[in-house]
This record gives sequence, structure tokens and C-alpha cells, in this order.
Amino acid sequence: MKPPRHPSLVGRLVVLAGVWSLAVLAAGGLALSAFFSHAAITRFDDELSEGVEGLLAGASVDEAGKIAAPPFTDPQTMRVYSGEYWEIAATAPAGRLRALVRSRSLWDEALTPPTPAILARAHGQTQYYDSPGPLKQPLRIAVLEGRLPNVATPLVFMSAEDRAPVNRDVANFDTTIAIALVLLGAGLIAAVIVQVRFGLQPLFALRRQVAAVRTGAAERVAGVWPVELEPLASELNALVAHNQEVVERQRTHVGNLAHALKTPLSVMLAEAERHPGPLAEVVARQADAMRDHVDHHLRRARAAARSQAPRERTAVAPVLEELAHALERIFLDRSVTIDWRCPDDLFFQGERQDLLEILGNVLENACKYSTRRVRAEAHAAGPGRMSLVVEDDGPGLPIERRAEVFKRGELLDESEPGSGLGLSIVDE
Repeated sequence: MKPPRHPSLVGRLVVLAGVWSLAVLAAGGLALSAFFSHAAITRFDDELSEGVEGLLAGASVDEAGKIAAPPFTDPQTMRVYSGEYWEIAATAPAGRLRALVRSRSLWDEALTPPTPAILARAHGQTQYYDSPGPLKQPLRIAVLEGRLPNVATPLVFMSAEDRAPVNRDVANFDTTIAIALVLLGAGLIAAVIVQVRFGLQPLFALRRQVAAVRTGAAERVAGVWPVELEPLASELNALVAHNQEVVERQRTHVGNLAHALKTPLSVMLAEAERHPGPLAEVVARQADAMRDHVDHHLRRARAAARSQAPRERTAVAPVLEELAHALERIFLDRSVTIDWRCPDDLFFQGERQDLLEILGNVLENACKYSTRRVRAEAHAAGPGRMSLVVEDDGPGLPIERRAEVFKRGELLDESEPGSGLGLSIVDE
């Protein structure tokens, strides 16, 4: 089962601002495209309206009763399938139109007639519709119904022009506005990311301060914080101060308990030494065991109290050097040498006394059971982790018994002095 993903505050703000910005840009782009298309078609319709109104105004009827179109100066209407057309038609039964006069550009074709609904609105007011032309090109047609002298029925005047150039202009505008909006959207998203990262910088700084307090690099959350973060920083400092107070109370209790228990035990041991005998031996043995148990549980209480407080940082190399010199002097009669290696910038996240206890127990065991050489190497093993490897040239320990050395009070080699608590304390 995959662990749940932690939501990112930066990601949320960027996504929300990005979606909103893109939605606004898309709506704006659609509105601009619609406005430009409407403006282009309106301008195009105005030109068609002038043409169809000129056609109505200039048309006449000769003596024979034939409809005569006005003379056009636009040569496009004289060229076959040029894209500019006009037509004068009369209404026929069933709402059909019968072409009377048309431009040479239509040749033997006719313009698509308007629907009855459009034609009904074209009396005295120009109407517009789209239709394919003779070459299947898109046409924009203006239609106007009017009357001529000596003509009993109303006539239908139509002027048409290829709207492909307008369509191209609209398409080019849409492409240009789309590219511009995409670039603007990318710029807005980049600006939002920069704004969010900059705006949340105090929050990141607060996280670094809390991490420094946790690792022991700082005692409290320091700095000037925005109004929104100032209460949080104050509460964190209050929590740190409370934890430190708890630790001090625990240490006081530990010291009081150690003094209260160790003094009677020392008296018992002293009396047992002054009055030797079977009972004295039992008392001395049990007092020693009680003192070992007291030491063990006091260390556990002290470690538990420290685990709730910000930890100190202790350089590892000086402690290793100090222990190596001390143990070489202790085991001078066996000529034990300790070869230790440790980077100068390696730190233990804890108190010096804890590190001394850990390294001292492990190195002392290695010296105790080695022949002559002990090797110790400490190095960083990842973020917040340290690895310590201690080797000796002694007989070693069987694999099946390795787990036993961490049991409290377990002494595997009775020939050597010890209480069996050292590695248990190290493990804890």
C-alpha cells in the first residue's frame, strides 16, 4: 500500500491561480474572437448592403417591360466566377424565385434563394445569409425586396461576395490571439509560481528554524515573522521552553533518586565489607545487583527525558580520540592499539555524555576481547543518521548468540568482569 501523498501548499496555490488565470484567458480569447468575427462580418455586410441598395436604386424598366440593371463599374462582376455576383429575380408560385437579370460573373448559374423566413423580413430591410457559390466557395448574400415603376409584383434584389477572405482574416486573428494568450498564460503561471514562492518564503524560513531547534543548532525560533506567522512562532517557542522545563524537572528527579538510592546501597556494601561472612556476601552481591539495576533504569529515565527536548550536537572525532587514548592506557599490559577514523565535520545529535557512554561501552568490549588491534570508523549514513563500525582481532561471537548480547544482564563470558548491561544500554 502506497503511503498517502502530502498535499503541497505551493502546488495548491499555483494550481488554483493557474486554473483561474487560464479560464479567464480562455474566456477573454473567445470573447475577442467573437468580437472580431462579428466586426468583420458587420463591415462585410455593410459593403454588401451598399451594393444591393445601389442595385435597387439603379434598376429600371424599359419600354418593352424588361428589367434593366444599372451599369456597374466593378469589373469583378463581369469576370466569370470572380466571387462577386448580383441578381434580380421575381417571385414565382410556391415561394420560388425566377431570375430576371444577373451578373455576367454568374454565367449560367443562379444564386441560392433565401428561405421564406428571410424573404419575409427582406421587404424594405436588407437581410443576410450564407450559401455556397457556383464554385462551392462560401458566399455572403444580401437580399432586399423592392418595387419598380410599372412592375406589378415586388422584385428581389441580391448581391453576393465570396467571404473566404473574411474567414481567413478571422482565422489569422484567432491564431494570433491564441499564440499571444498561450504566451501570456505561461508568463502568468511563471509569475504566480514566483509570487507564491516569494510569498511563502517566511513559511519556509520558519520550517528551517524549527529544524534547527530540533537538531540542536538553535535554542528557539528566532526572527521577525509576518503577522500571520507570529502567533505560530510564539507558540513553538513556548513549546520548546515547556519541554526544556520538563527535561530539567526530570533531571532533578533523576539526581534526587540516584542520591536517595545509591547512598543506602553504599552503606550496605560498606557494612558488608566490615563484617565478612556468608550473609555479608549475599548482601554485597544483591546490593551490587541493585546498584546495577538503579544505574540502568536511571539511564533509561534520563534518555527518555532528553528525547522530548531539543538535542545538542556533539563532535564525534574528539570523543573517539579521548576514548582511544584512555582505553589504550587501561589495556596497556596487553599492548592494545585502537585505530580510529572519523571526519572532523561529523556530529552526534545528542549530549556528549550519551556519546561517551555508547562509544565507551562498545570500544571497551572490543578491547576486552581483542588480541592486540581494534579498529573504529564513524561516518555519515544519510540525513540524520550516523554509522559506527567497531572491529577487533579477537575470537568473535557465534552468529546464533549475537542477539543475546543485547539482553539486559546477559553476560556471555563469565571469565571477564562485567554486569551484562553495557550493550543493552547502548541498544536503548
